[in-house]
Amino acid sequence: MELLPAEGSQIAKKHGFRSLKLVSFDLNEELGEQPFGVDYGRLDNGLFYYVRCNSKPRMRAALALAVKAGSVLEEEHERGVAHIVEHLAFSATEKYTNHDIIKFLESIGAEFGACQNAVTSADETVYELFVPVDKPELLSRAISVLAEFSTEVRVSKDDLEKERGAVLEEYRGNRNASGRMQDAHWVLMMEGSKYAECLPIGLEKVIRTVSSDTVKRFYQKWYRLQNMAVIAVGDFPDTKKKSATDPPVIPKFPVPSHQEPRFSCFIESEAGGSAVIVSYKMPVNELKTIKDYKEMLTESMFLHALNQRFFKLSRRKDPPYFSCSASADDLVRPLKAYIMSSSCKERGTLKALESMLIEVARVRLHGFSEREVSVARALLMSEVESAYLERDQMQSTNLRDECLQHFLCKEPIIGIEYEARLQKTLLPHISALEVSRYSEKLQTSCSCVIKTIEPQTFSTIDDLKNIVLKIKNLEEKNISPWDEENIPEEIVSTKPSPGNIVQQFEYENLGATELVLSNGMRVCYKCTDFLDDQVLFTGFSYGGLSELPESEYLSCSMGSTIAGEIGVFGYRPSMLMDMLAGKRVEGGTKVGAYMRTFSGDCSPSDLETALQLVYQLFTTNVAPGEEEVEIVMQMAEEVIRAQERDPYTAFANRVKEINYGNSYFFRPIRISDLQKVDPLKACDYFNSCFKDPSTFTVVIVGNIDPSNGIPLILQYLGGIPKPPEPILHFNRDNLKGLPFTFPSSIIREVVRSPMVEAQCSVQLCFPVELKNGTMVEEINYVGFLSKLLETKMMQVLRFKHGQIYSASVSVFLGGNKHSRTGDVRGDISINFSCDPEISFKLVDLALDEISRLQKEGPSDEDVSTILELEQRAHETGLQENYHWLDRILCSYQSRVYSGDVGTSFKSELIVIYPYIDAPVKISHRIENTEFYEETETRNPSLATLAKAERGKGVNGVGTDD
Repeated sequence: MELLPAEGSQIAKKHGFRSLKLVSFDLNEELGEQPFGVDYGRLDNGLFYYVRCNSKPRMRAALALAVKAGSVLEEEHERGVAHIVEHLAFSATEKYTNHDIIKFLESIGAEFGACQNAVTSADETVYELFVPVDKPELLSRAISVLAEFSTEVRVSKDDLEKERGAVLEEYRGNRNASGRMQDAHWVLMMEGSKYAECLPIGLEKVIRTVSSDTVKRFYQKWYRLQNMAVIAVGDFPDTKKKSATDPPVIPKFPVPSHQEPRFSCFIESEAGGSAVIVSYKMPVNELKTIKDYKEMLTESMFLHALNQRFFKLSRRKDPPYFSCSASADDLVRPLKAYIMSSSCKERGTLKALESMLIEVARVRLHGFSEREVSVARALLMSEVESAYLERDQMQSTNLRDECLQHFLCKEPIIGIEYEARLQKTLLPHISALEVSRYSEKLQTSCSCVIKTIEPQTFSTIDDLKNIVLKIKNLEEKNISPWDEENIPEEIVSTKPSPGNIVQQFEYENLGATELVLSNGMRVCYKCTDFLDDQVLFTGFSYGGLSELPESEYLSCSMGSTIAGEIGVFGYRPSMLMDMLAGKRVEGGTKVGAYMRTFSGDCSPSDLETALQLVYQLFTTNVAPGEEEVEIVMQMAEEVIRAQERDPYTAFANRVKEINYGNSYFFRPIRISDLQKVDPLKACDYFNSCFKDPSTFTVVIVGNIDPSNGIPLILQYLGGIPKPPEPILHFNRDNLKGLPFTFPSSIIREVVRSPMVEAQCSVQLCFPVELKNGTMVEEINYVGFLSKLLETKMMQVLRFKHGQIYSASVSVFLGGNKHSRTGDVRGDISINFSCDPEISFKLVDLALDEISRLQKEGPSDEDVSTILELEQRAHETGLQENYHWLDRILCSYQSRVYSGDVGTSFKSELIVIYPYIDAPVKISHRIENTEFYEETETRNPSLATLAKAERGKGVNGVGTDD
């Protein structure tokens, strides 16, 4: 069965993808080394450059400096130095000191972390910037920052000491369960090569003791312009940097192959569950010719088809695993691997491993069916069609990443139009036999590594070896073919009678149209041209879990999970996956405390399919089946067990208990609670949540053609039957509030938890109360305040004292009902991790800074930076469908909304822009927030500190001493 989209698609005709000419080629024809559409070359000083003009998003530039120097170049006494250099680059250079680079970039709207960042890997270090360029000097100044990174990083003793603590905290943060498992797996995969000894994070003893001279020598030796490239989307001037002649040759470090498989049973007491990882290592494929490109497509089709089988197996009765997937990853410069990974129930690793190996063997014996390959082909064709349609709207960051891959991995850049033509030519001619043959690469004799991860010992290496031998014997005796299920042709078997438009409103300030349909559903759509292949939609209705009595909450809160496994759109997820092959459609549902929502993302050509799914959601009665319920309960039980092992989950649960009065809504589910869940009640509640269209408002944003879209809206949204009596019909002003209370007195508490390695997490919580009269305005200024606090915490705790890696500040107002009257209470929390031994000192420093802000207020520079960040984020958002979807939804849900979304949108806009009184307002917000200041002596032997006053204070988790 051919699953490629129909040639007659109006969207396809409009954009010409279907009319693209096929490519006449010779398989041995080379793809070309010169990157298409890029000004590429090399300066006299040896520096490579990639320059490309791109207008998406407007007035922004994505920049990068790529350095072919990573941790594999380190000697034993240098382990971790490549990463330290990356940190020092942002700390001090010849022109910038004391993290002034970060301050400068933030002052022009490039946020630290999101828009200025770097990563060190085994083979390279990459620095990335995303900056505004609406002023002539900004681009050149940003590029000058990269120039500083390339040759002017200052490595003094003082610079190193200031940054050492931040690097140590990053190292400590990596020593959790996930980090330990990843590190152990890396060593196992790279055994026999230098890569095994050179994890980028390095060794703790080196980080603590390495001298500035050692760091400087590494920087001067390996940071050579001949081994660097600058990537810029925009103009790029020659920096005229000079570089020493004859830089050292970057050595190659081979990873030896092995015929016998390697085995490991990794025990991690804090593991988030049991897992199996099977890897097959091999040299990285060259991508030089069309034949190589065809092999890449064949590999992708193989992985798609294999993953389809894994997913279907995970949804069968008594599944061998809860999830399983296969991928191809380039691990280091000379090595790639096919990696199959699965998560399974406790004591289930052997069963999972057996199933994974049997499935690959089944493909070797019987191959994939024509239908399976057709589905995989359709998925790839859909992806390249989407890329082609949006070829003139690619984000600058994506183009930057393409250039990085060209420089670091020699990946050709052939241009999306030629690539689309090439795939359109090649894909139909890749046979099921060619795809199936890829399974030959996944044999245990092909440098295979098999690893299990468990919280305690349930399997041994001998058990793993016996499984491998068992599969080998089964493959010789034959394994039965794959049993395919019948797939329905149509999502909606009988199309509904269309509804009609009762009222229509135009909102010019929004550029949107609102329709009130005959079944009561309200639909607002906004046509945009930001992305040619994107339509987003969200529907919401007031009334959720808060309306339930406590006795029904547990079962009903599981409704979405149980229904999701059965199939909320009328078909089992495994079946729907095949039905949607070749279409770009995603959809989901959520039932929250005060609201029920459905949302989706689709191609304009697949809008009908997306709306059909919404129709199915409202007309399907999900009934609990024994198999599906059993799978959900098994998965839930494993998740709960994992959370009970995780010290950070214990910390988060205790924080919720303190802050919200042990409310059942915030209380974690225990394994004993699962036995109380009534699956029938859960599904009945879920069905009622999406039954009455008259209670829903739907917002659609994207590349919509109203002449095509409105008839579809009328048929599939307007065609949803309205029930005779209202179902879950609530007035937003009369919603039942969640039963929670903030603490009424000071609370000091230490959350102690056994941990494999000493770590500490700190949370300071402060109450926020917003008055009804100034609510809309105050919410925005609380947002500004949270950003200011985050910036100041980083400046004090990291940049000044060098003792944390990162800090975050979050605002929680979600416990309040969506009433248009009444005050809103919530909290602001400051979070960071640190060395347990200095947690008290850092808490004092944080509180001292907050007290200073209360007394002195923020500086003009502080406020200017915050507003610049907000302004730049807003400018970027104006060019994105997600931004407009969110803005329109917020306008409907605004306190000032009373039936006219244009008016509420205008009111929100006036509040936010322009920021005329922002400095005064932010200062006022700080002065009126009752921050708590710790004055008591604290026991220095404690790993953490917790304190609160009416929900404000410090909570911590750490190891027992």
